[in-house]
Amino acid sequence: MTTITDDKRLQPYLGTLQKIVSDMGPQRPFQSTLKSLLRTLAENHDFQRPHIVIFDPETRTLKLSLSQTPAKADHVEYEPGVGVTGQVFSTGQPVIVPRIKDHPAFLNKAFGRTDEEQETLAFICVPVLGPADEPRQGREVIGTLSVDTPSVPMPQLESHCRFLEVVAGMIANHASYLQEEMARQKHLMTQGLIVGDSNDIGFTPSNVVAASKAMRLVLNQAAQVGPSRATALLRGESGTGKELLAEAIHQASPRREMPLIKLNCAALPSELVESELFGYQKGAFTGAVHTKKGLFELANKGTLFLDEVGELSPNAQAKVLRAIQEQEIQRLGSEQTITVDVRLICATHQPLEELVERGLFREDLYYRINVFPIFIPPLRERREDILPLAEHFLRIYSDEYSRSIKRISTPAIDLLTQYHWPGNIRELKNCIERAVLVCDEQVIRTYHLPPSLQTAESTATDTNLSFCEAVAKFEQELLVDALKKARGNMLQAARDLRVSYRIVNYKVKKYGIDAKKFAVAKARGMK
Repeated sequence: MTTITDDKRLQPYLGTLQKIVSDMGPQRPFQSTLKSLLRTLAENHDFQRPHIVIFDPETRTLKLSLSQTPAKADHVEYEPGVGVTGQVFSTGQPVIVPRIKDHPAFLNKAFGRTDEEQETLAFICVPVLGPADEPRQGREVIGTLSVDTPSVPMPQLESHCRFLEVVAGMIANHASYLQEEMARQKHLMTQGLIVGDSNDIGFTPSNVVAASKAMRLVLNQAAQVGPSRATALLRGESGTGKELLAEAIHQASPRREMPLIKLNCAALPSELVESELFGYQKGAFTGAVHTKKGLFELANKGTLFLDEVGELSPNAQAKVLRAIQEQEIQRLGSEQTITVDVRLICATHQPLEELVERGLFREDLYYRINVFPIFIPPLRERREDILPLAEHFLRIYSDEYSRSIKRISTPAIDLLTQYHWPGNIRELKNCIERAVLVCDEQVIRTYHLPPSLQTAESTATDTNLSFCEAVAKFEQELLVDALKKARGNMLQAARDLRVSYRIVNYKVKKYGIDAKKFAVAKARGMK
């Protein structure tokens, strides 16, 4: 039976797929990833004008969204069912045009191909389905991937077509994000929040790591509310990153050059929160030896972030409500009103609705701050973010503590992704910092992680294991790590482990390890 690796004709396709997988890192903006994919298709094969067309549900048209070669028209649209692209979208089946000039349904409005090109070029168009996490029968066509290629015999064109279908399947999530971003950009334009088309598709703040679809939706919401002055209410468990999201919203607003002032309402006694928020006059109370500005004044023309807003006392709630409604405050001990222009962002992990029912939180204030709620899911519900976050913290603390730690071992990754993370991102951050401090090699292993993550089975300390079995488990981990680093090359793994090739080959067969599956491990981000 012929395999991909045995068939020399398919080697170029395999190399391209490896490059595409390596470019599709979880922390990379999806638009730049798709552009890189189109560039790879053009460079690694004799494909011309690779482009992606995405369906716009609002206008019910197909829009040319990304192209490796600039299109001659700024806004190119196709009707579903019209032309080759429209037919592929409507039927969900790929189409091969052996010679562009001979196809009556071919539309040439996007790229202005010359008569000579239409004589010598073929056209291949394949459907792009929705994300793979949807039910298989419910996956709908959301766009198409197309290329021009020199006219060659049909078997070769069919091979190109099958390859492009694989590529289209790989970009399902990225294409879905692009479709959502198109809708968001259009919404912002209709609201007057942005002018014209934005080339900066994909809101990815530098201080936020987001690989999961759930967090991409959170960032989309942050991008929507950012340009306005509407009050945002960030909901979610403690440690999910509400403060970082508040910073991202501030940076997306016209107030980004003005101060972002923060206050954790739970960090101070209730009697001190009011003086912090609104300031006080000299002599207002014992110890007030000078006049002090409050945070509302310090945040004037900027943003005020109130974390754990549910901890505000009733008096402070009333004054915050007045500051929001009237845009003016009074310092403690003063009757003079001060006008302030402050954009408010609030956050809480408490169920404010229950507090309102129990009379612990003002209902009118609740509706004032709940203008644009954003819920940040806990880390256990977005496990795709665990590894990117762990690698992000690993880079930070390796630099901070001058450690040459390169990666996290596969068993350690398994522990990180299986743990339920009650402390969310804050707990993960502390976990990686501890691991960096105790690690005395270039790899974070299971025994470097805190005891709360570890089990007897994962650390080979189960009392049912004999000494030989425990050694064997550790030996397997070393072999897997070496093969992963060497991308499946057993000779290189032997050099890294400083043993003979014969020993590595023997151990690989003994433990039933498939070295070939690590050939693209590095490309998948499993370093």
